[in-house]
Amino acid sequence: MPVSEASVSAGRRARLGGLYVIVGGADPVAQARAAIGGGAGAVQVRMKDAPAGAVLEATRRIVALAAGRALVLVNDRADLALLGGADGVHLGDDDLPVAEARRLVGPDLLVGRTTRTLEEARAALAEGADHVGYGPIFASRSKALPVPPRGLAALAEVARALPAPVVAIGGIGLDDVAAVARAGAACAAVIEAVVGAADPEAAAARMQAAFEAGRAARGANP
Repeated sequence: MPVSEASVSAGRRARLGGLYVIVGGADPVAQARAAIGGGAGAVQVRMKDAPAGAVLEATRRIVALAAGRALVLVNDRADLALLGGADGVHLGDDDLPVAEARRLVGPDLLVGRTTRTLEEARAALAEGADHVGYGPIFASRSKALPVPPRGLAALAEVARALPAPVVAIGGIGLDDVAAVARAGAACAAVIEAVVGAADPEAAAARMQAAFEAGRAARGANP
């Protein structure tokens, strides 16, 4: 019996948890290999200045090495997520509207959307997103943002209020990833904390373990 599109989408959404590593730069495939080797549950391919062909090639290679181990999402480009066999697309502030991306990728791929407030998060879900990115939780280590850090209390409020996974992002490191999990985030999205480490695979393993410890503590103290 063929697997329904609804069950494919639900299965992907159920797997969205733990460390979420954003890869790019000169060797995104090596970064993804290290992240997945360290136990990351999701990898986002973000290659903003690369030509479409290079993004597509990297996506296909990362999808192949992630098979059965981690979800793969593509930043910005719904078309390349679809062509590359990825599990979904993540949309930022200047990308396609959620509803248009959903029309392009269909019902079985994940669609995530960057949000800064609970109201934005609710609107993204109403437009067809499966999950939201929320932040910056702390001051970003990778880029300047036009909004102040949201903090753990706001993250907890958003996570409690939404019927969908929340991917926390912004300045998250080993010292605070457990607190992010305790606040209710499904995932902790990081860049430099893993790909900038001397040993990215070991860094990913430490962060994944810390996230799981935080999630376990949340379960013990709901």
